[in-house]
Amino acid sequence: METRSWVRDGLRAIAGGVFAVGLAITNLPLLAMSIVALALTPVPFLGLALLPWATNLVRMRANLERRLAARAGIAIARPYEPPPARALPGGWKRFRWIATDPATWRDLAWLLPGAIVAFVLGLLAVAIPLYGLEGISLLPLWLYLSIDWYGYGVFWPIANFSEAMLSMPQGVLFLALGLGAAPWLLEVNAQFAKLFLAPTKAAGLRLRVTQLTVTRADTVDAQAAELRRIERDLHDGAQARLVSLGMTIGLAEEMIERDPAAARKLLTEAREASGTALLELRNLVRGIHPPVLAERGLDGAVRALAMSLPLRVTVEMDLPGRPQTPVESAAYFATAEALANVVRHSRARTVQIYVQHVDDLLLLTVSDDGVGGADPAHGTGLRGIARRLAAFDGTMSVSSPPGGPTVVSMELPCALSSLKTSPSSATG
Repeated sequence: METRSWVRDGLRAIAGGVFAVGLAITNLPLLAMSIVALALTPVPFLGLALLPWATNLVRMRANLERRLAARAGIAIARPYEPPPARALPGGWKRFRWIATDPATWRDLAWLLPGAIVAFVLGLLAVAIPLYGLEGISLLPLWLYLSIDWYGYGVFWPIANFSEAMLSMPQGVLFLALGLGAAPWLLEVNAQFAKLFLAPTKAAGLRLRVTQLTVTRADTVDAQAAELRRIERDLHDGAQARLVSLGMTIGLAEEMIERDPAAARKLLTEAREASGTALLELRNLVRGIHPPVLAERGLDGAVRALAMSLPLRVTVEMDLPGRPQTPVESAAYFATAEALANVVRHSRARTVQIYVQHVDDLLLLTVSDDGVGGADPAHGTGLRGIARRLAAFDGTMSVSSPPGGPTVVSMELPCALSSLKTSPSSATG
């Protein structure tokens, strides 16, 4: 299995090398176009329109490089300033936004060295395994096609048929070397791109402030919506039943002397109504902070969720302690929403839940064997999970190709308390 994965990753990296070489070539016309746009900047109206247009193309190319780097395991955030309000194309506001953003000039500075590095490393990622394939194919060429192929070889030059037999192990060696080196070469290219395309410390701080502003607004909106829901549930449910309960008890008091039987009947109805009101209050409290979460922690609460699902659910926990209460609650409700999405949309048979704590991060993974196709951009449930986690500086990623499987990965920064002795796992 590991060998198959190694070969698959190598083949993907080789294809990525071909792609990198092609993209590196496109950097050159983009650079030339940007230079022309800068040269025409003093020209009235023409410079105002041409530089933003050229910069947009450069940013599209830089963003594509960031996505490719993410596939290589190197995350590169977008450092661009948000566009100003009511900035018209070809207008001064838009031109100033483009020209004063430091990320614009870092993108332009990356075009030429990025093209050189990507071309060389991408070419190596492709050439080494192709050289190995050439060595492997020499012997069949001699045997079946009677083609004399001289000159191949690094460790030994090929000059006759007996030496052609030695090309096979040399080709296998270079093919294996190419498959192993190709992912590393693409990672080096991504690291080089990160030097130019990642936000600077100042830009990162600005992006962080912007993100916190957005998440704070989302959190305030979510809290306001939650308070409205609680008010509505209290008003329409428990409060109405308690008012009715008071009226029923009052009627019973008036009738207890002249009609004891009717008074006892009203008191019986009042007792039943009090039980219903108590049940509604418990459900309301469970929606705010489930008692099982308070009593048994995230481990027990998630297992209780798993047992309530009409699916086969495997739960694995690796938590040496309990997270802080707000983080624990957010993790529980995010997991509950992810499981609700599985039940409603995935048509899955089995679900796996894995929770662990690594390097002050609470990691939660919910995966299923359903039909796939989950998209946070077209689902309020997944967007709700992302907003809930963002309030705690958490993140969510979704992998759900058509046909499945779907994997929802969530991260929450947190510290643990009340250490336990060992991790546990169970199947529900």
